[in-house]
Parts: sequence; structure tokens; C-alpha cells
Amino acid sequence: MSTVGKALELLELFTPARGQIGLSDLARLAGLNKATCFRLVSDLCAHGLVEQIAASRDYRLGPALLRLAALREALVPTRTAALPVLQALADATGETAHLSILEGGSLRSLARAYSAAHATRVTLEDVSILPFHATASGLAVLAFQDEVARAAVLAAPLPRLTPQTETDPATLRQRLEAVRRSGIASGTGGFDAEVESLAVPLFDALGRCSGGLAVAAMASRMTPAQQALIRAELIRAGRAITTLWGGTPPAAVSLAWQAAD
Repeated sequence: MSTVGKALELLELFTPARGQIGLSDLARLAGLNKATCFRLVSDLCAHGLVEQIAASRDYRLGPALLRLAALREALVPTRTAALPVLQALADATGETAHLSILEGGSLRSLARAYSAAHATRVTLEDVSILPFHATASGLAVLAFQDEVARAAVLAAPLPRLTPQTETDPATLRQRLEAVRRSGIASGTGGFDAEVESLAVPLFDALGRCSGGLAVAAMASRMTPAQQALIRAELIRAGRAITTLWGGTPPAAVSLAWQAAD
């Protein structure tokens, strides 16, 4: 492996749970001797990719990464980066794919893509905010928020949007627990009586759920075979968008997705 490759591998060792690493631990985790590790980390420090904390002498990610992340977002914004994957998902499933992002405590629609496979399809042009309790996207995202956020949503009024909308907090908690175990949410008729949806959560660089990805179809077309196809394609697309956003799914979600593949 090249020197550049070894240096970049050091950056991968920093995680939300391991934000600061001393030289000895860094060398051990990288499988390098301390002299080589010190030389590599010194080069990273010189370019601002890593910085040393004066008090502890540990290392942490440096400010240059913030500049690069801001530049990436300016050149390839969140929505723009996801659009090709979103359209590919719609094409692969023959149904409507849509992307949402968590913003200010609300789940906001960010983008949608349509398939030409059917004359009748689910349209979402007028939907700006997705209710957590009544949509597959909402359940997928809410399941991976902290307990304070979940409790606040479930304690608020939960409007019944269709006869099938679930509004009982206890039942919704059970559904959220099932989503946490499986890494995928489903809903039939909760937001639109004739629509069935499946959704997966999307994660950011700190492992936080920051949005959702869903496929919505007319319930009359949702056969077991179509459900299986959508699940597989959703997981594939969810991984891809999470990666494009610089994120990593939690280990439990990755395992659940692998088992569902």
C-alpha cells in the first residue's frame, strides 16, 4: 500500500465513539510501528487533516476536513448527489421513489423520482412535510431518533389522515421497535388509503439518522414478489446514498440489511 493510502487509513480509525486517539493506540489500531505512524500522522497534521490536542497529546480530526466537506456540499449538494440513485431506484422498482431529510424536528420531502412503467402512479409534488406516524419514511426515521425525540412525537396529537392511520402511541412504539430490528419500515394506507410504502433510514457521518428513502406504490400492485424486489432495491439504494452523504449505518442496521439481501 502507498504512503498516501496508509495515511488515509489512519483517518478511518477515528469514529464517533473514538474521537481522540493517542499515538500508541493509533499505531496499534493501524498495525504500524510508532515511528512510521508518527511520520504519517505528522504529515496529516501539516495539512490540517489531523490535529494534536495540546493537553493530552492525543490526535483528532482536523479543520481541513471541514473545509473539504463544505466544498463537497457546495459542489455536490445533498440532493444532487442522491438524485441518480433515486432515479435508478424508481426505474428498478417501477414505482415512485422519494427522499426526505430531517430538518428542524420535521421530516421534509427533498426529492422524488418517477418510473414510466405504469400509467397510474403515486405522485408527491404537493407533499412537503411527511408525518412521522403515518408514513413509512416517518417510521423509518423516528425509529432511529433518541427517546426524547420519539416521546415528543408520540405525545403530540397524531391526526388520523385515513381510516387506516395508526394513532395509538403504544402500537406505534411496537412498530418502531420492529423497524429498529429490521432496518426497514412499511406502511399501508396511513397517509393515502390506496398507497403502500416501504422505507429505510439514511445516516450521516456520525451515525445519526438524518433522513429516509422510500418507495411508494399503489397498494393493488404490491404483490409479495414486488415487496421483495422493493426491499432489496431500497437497501441497495439506502447504502449508496448514506455513503454519498459521508455516512455509515449503525452496525445493527448493516447486519439487518445484510440478512434481508
